[in-house]
Amino acid sequence: MPADPGLLYVVCGPSGVGKTSLVRALVARRPTLALSVSFTTRPPRPGEQDGVAYHFVSTQRFAAMQAGGEFLEHAQVFDHHYATGASAVAQSLAGGQSVVLEIDWQGARQARDRLPGCITVMILPPSLAALRERLGGRGDEPALIDRRMRDALAELGHWPEFDYLVVNAAFEQALDDLCAITRAAELRRDSQHTWLAAHLPQLADAGATG
Repeated sequence: MPADPGLLYVVCGPSGVGKTSLVRALVARRPTLALSVSFTTRPPRPGEQDGVAYHFVSTQRFAAMQAGGEFLEHAQVFDHHYATGASAVAQSLAGGQSVVLEIDWQGARQARDRLPGCITVMILPPSLAALRERLGGRGDEPALIDRRMRDALAELGHWPEFDYLVVNAAFEQALDDLCAITRAAELRRDSQHTWLAAHLPQLADAGATG
């Protein structure tokens, strides 16, 4: 019996809000989830491995893949391009594997248009002052911090488009909130047809004919 399709989670949030750490902790805590590895044109940072942190590609290859319809979503963030491979996500979902995308609001809008059943989450800072402090802790130049704050405000302005909002004031609480969202989604009726058919076939048959 084929497995129920996996669920697609889209997690967004501005730079400095802590979404990368939260998403990686979420996947580590919940082995039913897999993190999608994005394509990017930005150069690798020290310690990043190709195919692990990102699939690092040239601008020319990225453009060719985009023209060929190989991306589920794509966006430009700062001066670089990012995208999610469509075929890898489709194969995972069809095989029953749930997938988490860590992308920006532009990509979230495209993913929602192509896969309306995806579950979208925006990570919020506890305050703009706290976000600026986190960005300043990276040691960047004030001009870059100002630019990232402007971009953060622009991204946060899209919060009404998301299904869930998680405030990252305390990391463990925010992680618990993310886990609760994914667990609740797994318990939805439409996500449990395979379990019902295997354990309570009479109920599954009734649901199919009701």
